[in-house]
Amino acid sequence: MTLYALVLVLAGALYPLWTGRWRASRTETVLTLFKVIGAFVAIMAFSGWGPAALFEPDMLPFLFDKLVISVGLIVPVGAIFLALLINYGLMEGVGVLCQPLMRPIWRTPGRSAIDAVASFVGSYSIGLLITNRVYLAGRYSAREAAIIATGFSTVSATFMIIVAKTLDLMAMWNLYFWLTLLITFIVSAISVRLPPLARMDDRKADGEAEVPRGQRLRRAWHESLMAAERAPRLGSSVVTNLKEGLLMTISILPSILSVGLLGLLLAKYTPVFEWVGMIFYPVISLFGIDEARQLSQAVASGLAEMFLPALLTADASLPARFTAGVVSVSSILFFSASIPCILSTRIPLSVGQIVVIWLIRTLLSLVLALPAALMVAAIAA
Repeated sequence: MTLYALVLVLAGALYPLWTGRWRASRTETVLTLFKVIGAFVAIMAFSGWGPAALFEPDMLPFLFDKLVISVGLIVPVGAIFLALLINYGLMEGVGVLCQPLMRPIWRTPGRSAIDAVASFVGSYSIGLLITNRVYLAGRYSAREAAIIATGFSTVSATFMIIVAKTLDLMAMWNLYFWLTLLITFIVSAISVRLPPLARMDDRKADGEAEVPRGQRLRRAWHESLMAAERAPRLGSSVVTNLKEGLLMTISILPSILSVGLLGLLLAKYTPVFEWVGMIFYPVISLFGIDEARQLSQAVASGLAEMFLPALLTADASLPARFTAGVVSVSSILFFSASIPCILSTRIPLSVGQIVVIWLIRTLLSLVLALPAALMVAAIAA
């Protein structure tokens, strides 16, 4: 698996140079530079050569073994089965049924419910692969694709178990899971009404038609059958999806290594996240949390890697641990994986816009998670 991951990373660094895509824009040039750096980091991780500080368990071994290898396996395998999700009627049928819920609350088409479920029960990388595919087909606008990528593509429920175990929250797993799910999607509903998401282009080629009252179930069945009739042969669809999945994989992996390692180094050896944490300190202190400074720094470090808040608050009080566990999931965006994934798609989001969206999501998550954490602590007492 390590050799397989190394080959994918090296391919990802060479691909933009081979195709000339690195010349397309300044952003592409910078991303290609990070991918080349990621290739050198992968060689270090594979060979064991390099500074000892990089080989501590929470640095290169964590990035390469826990993220690069798992994403390198999940995305291509998930891409094979993606054909069944998006080509043969399921997305169209669910889209019609979920339209009354998705459009007024999250300002996205009903079919985006598939993206949300794929992310939460599977992987954010699979959710982003679906979003990018549907956006390129003209069935999502730029704004809708950006809302889905930054609002629905959170870490999977299985990874939440790791966070809950680290923070000693498994005894209250049901409370943690459902409150995190609720807060994540409430934050998404609010953030879509704020800039930069609210100001993005909302034009698209193929929108969802309004359904007359009383005909929703019949229309869902009809749309599903029509999509199945238009669908390509299963074999060619699987090959197309596998090719796109592999291209996305080689685009993601070098960025995860380079950007992720930079974020982890900043979190561990510089006061950058202490400074960023000062933005959140006033909000946290309003709720009377004892470890307000520790929690503010931990929450800020989530921009580098979503697991860092859990590591930094593992020995804190229950309200601080619960808040860190919720915010690490509901803030969604982090530089070690999800942000490079978004940047590897064609969704028109810049790094600056993503950081602003992360800041908004984190502040909103804190405002909702802190009272929830105090309520949970009161119940536990």
